[in-house]
Amino acid sequence: MDEALWAFGRASGFLSLGLLTASVLLGILTRSGRPLLVIPRFSVALIHRNLALLASIFLLLHVGSLLLDTYALLDLADVVVPFLGAYRPLWQGLGTVAFDLLLAIVATSLLRRRLGARVFRAVHWLAYAMWPVALAHAVGNGTEGTSGWFLGMAIGSVVLVGAAVLWRASAAFRGPARAGQRGLS
Repeated sequence: MDEALWAFGRASGFLSLGLLTASVLLGILTRSGRPLLVIPRFSVALIHRNLALLASIFLLLHVGSLLLDTYALLDLADVVVPFLGAYRPLWQGLGTVAFDLLLAIVATSLLRRRLGARVFRAVHWLAYAMWPVALAHAVGNGTEGTSGWFLGMAIGSVVLVGAAVLWRASAAFRGPARAGQRGLS
């Protein structure tokens, strides 16, 4: 049973990270006010939200399965308070920080209409901190974190997200397609 929980915990963590990467990419790209390929902007935003929701579900499964696993030795404090864990406390703590940041992002997303766009956006910027922290957790604490295939995937993800961030910071992002788009998403 423990081996199954351990395998499920690893797989759900990997899936969560992959889905978070895709969600971060779409979140960056959808802010341009342009459609993505032939997909309208509102559809890209919907895909972004659904990927984030699915990533959050897999993250809950990841944490939940490791809480039940007797090998991982996690307790509830390890899940919400960073750097208390017995196994690789730095790397596990980074996972806890990423989890806490994601909880804040999800909570403000669910309360977006009550909090207002300004608060939502301010907290949503935490995704830029959450994603690399989650990736560092996966590399440092993951069973496959230093394997060639995982490091290749991690480097590819960093290149894609980094390119999207550079594009967003560039003059091309602020070009004519953004006119009139203020206040949306």
